Amino acid sequence: MAEFSLPKNSRVTKGKHCPAPDGATNIRTFRVYRFDPDDGQNPRTDTYDVDMDTCGPMVLDALINIKSKMDTTLTFRRSCREGVCGSCAMNIDGTNTLACTKFIDEVKGEIAVYPLPHQSVIKDLVPNQSHFFAQYRQIEPWLKVDTPPPARERLQSPEDRERLDGLYECILCSCCSTACPSYWWNSDRYLGPAALLQSYRWLVDSRDEDAGNRLDQLEDPFRLYRCHTIMNCTRTCPKGLNPAKAIAEIKKMMVLRQV
Repeated sequence: MAEFSLPKNSRVTKGKHCPAPDGATNIRTFRVYRFDPDDGQNPRTDTYDVDMDTCGPMVLDALINIKSKMDTTLTFRRSCREGVCGSCAMNIDGTNTLACTKFIDEVKGEIAVYPLPHQSVIKDLVPNQSHFFAQYRQIEPWLKVDTPPPARERLQSPEDRERLDGLYECILCSCCSTACPSYWWNSDRYLGPAALLQSYRWLVDSRDEDAGNRLDQLEDPFRLYRCHTIMNCTRTCPKGLNPAKAIAEIKKMMVLRQV
């Protein structure tokens, strides 16, 4: 009989509880994943009772409140606080999203906050995204042309420009890729929804002149075709984009160029 066991220090344990200040009446409870690779201990979940009368409406506001007033050791990424940079992507209430755009009132009861799944954890809510961005570099996300540059800018018609809508808005938060089971199983070779959406953004750019080579790079059993249209990527995207459709369009381009 096969026996399976979790790797060392992988079982999540129950951590400490930090109560709200005396006299607080408007309280929300946050259960936050904590992990420090330097202490050799198992990851844990600490519980914090936050006084909402002294806190903003977003989950990121609560995390900042916890770090500044309750536990300075809590570690997480943040930057713009406007849903533009993607730094504060994490798993909140079981869904990958941005902490800065997730309203606390959208979650009923205790609010569970974990790092994005599948990526190794550097500390607490900070995942290691080195592999994710290495895959992004593989699709060569820049304009590639052979013709001499014009005297001014390279022009596009309004219709051609509209084809980029729903693509250029991607902020590379990696919510979609880390929600994709195909990416969990094959991330060593499958590029994932985020990188493929970005690839399609350049494939349909009328100014780009290297679509053939871009498609050649994707002609692989894993890089593109590990997508099984599970649709988790589209469901979880905090910007409302549709990576699954972009991947389907790339597959269509693969077929059409053979005709």
